[in-house]
Amino acid sequence: MPIFIDRRLNPKDKSLGNRQRFLRRAREELKRSIRDRVRTSGIAELDREHAVPMPRKGTSEPTFSGAKDSGQRQHILPGNKTFNPGDLIPKPSGGGAGSSAPGTTDSEDDFRFVLSREEVLDLFFEDLELPDLVKLSLKQILSFKPRRAGFAASGAPTNINVGRTMRNSHGRRIALKRPKQAEVDAIARQIAELESKPPDAKTHERIEVLREEFDRLERRRRRIAYVDPVDIRFNRFDPQPRPNASAVMFCLMDVSGSMGEREKDLAKRFFVLLHLFLTRRYERTEIVFIRHTHEAKEVDEHTFFYHTQSGGTVVSTALEEMHRIIEERYPAAEWNIYAAQASDGDNFATDSERCIELLDRKLMRLCQYFAYVEIIDERESHIFGSTENGTSLWRAYNAVDGKWPNFQMRRIAAPADIYPVFRELFARQPDLRKSA
Repeated sequence: MPIFIDRRLNPKDKSLGNRQRFLRRAREELKRSIRDRVRTSGIAELDREHAVPMPRKGTSEPTFSGAKDSGQRQHILPGNKTFNPGDLIPKPSGGGAGSSAPGTTDSEDDFRFVLSREEVLDLFFEDLELPDLVKLSLKQILSFKPRRAGFAASGAPTNINVGRTMRNSHGRRIALKRPKQAEVDAIARQIAELESKPPDAKTHERIEVLREEFDRLERRRRRIAYVDPVDIRFNRFDPQPRPNASAVMFCLMDVSGSMGEREKDLAKRFFVLLHLFLTRRYERTEIVFIRHTHEAKEVDEHTFFYHTQSGGTVVSTALEEMHRIIEERYPAAEWNIYAAQASDGDNFATDSERCIELLDRKLMRLCQYFAYVEIIDERESHIFGSTENGTSLWRAYNAVDGKWPNFQMRRIAAPADIYPVFRELFARQPDLRKSA
């Protein structure tokens, strides 16, 4: 029976291919490890490379073995550089490889695989897609705008470049020695002067010569046009791609006194994840941060996440601020508008009706998608299991949820809920249709 032992070294430039094959083979295990890491550490740490522990069972290599019904029990293991047929393999002592029992022998740890930042984000955001990226009337992401790109010999009459055409005409007339109008006029004047004198043989002969020259110049001028089709040049315009699906994402958060450190931390984690997702997926998406107590204000990213503020809670102020910004900077005809709001559900007694009015009459007609995340107490999460139960803001938003298909709402009770809720809100789904 022939025996094959492959001792060839890894060829040049093969490491990348081997790495990609390993990523495909261990994809599910790598995704599980990343999700576990996110639950136990800060979400902001996701935007970097990670050393992911891999169990030994997830790194096993394929092996070749003889047919079980042949009576042969020889095995061929790839990558063998030590043993030959007939060699005795010593039995490991101290419990064998991979044993976690205490002792003085070496043990084998889980395999650690270092993922780059791009690989981490690819695995983490796999199967996620911001719903309804472009307006439903658009058929493609890019439109094209005409851009000057020199000159062309053909085109529409409205695109004729007069300056370039006359320059070509002048050069052609000089090269072909087309008679000038001044030369023809000078001969015509000479003929007129001679005809005005008393006729004689010499004058008549001179007139005939001048007439022949005049006719020759006229024929040459007619043959050599002042402007020939070969002279005409048209302005050339090439289509330049430009994005016509510009998107803006509004992040709204309650920072009033009712939002404790726990609630703010969960909200911050959700928005950090959302921010990372948007900047990863859409290069031309703008993000607007609006925080509110009894009054709302647009702030920068650092202020939105880290600055503290005290006061009551009037949620409608954030919605009004969002509508004001849309009217001033983001017209719905040119922008795809998305919004995500985080709150503990606390609101001024009579303000929830105002929120319904703003959403129903103004914002939902402008937004492609609106996600509301409510931060609830872990001890009370079982109480709010029904959509009818909950805070006044939750019940008010539940009415909006039932009317508008592009409005979604979920609850978060613990850090472990953030990732499932995020996937639930922004998982791939059919195109959303806005109510008329």
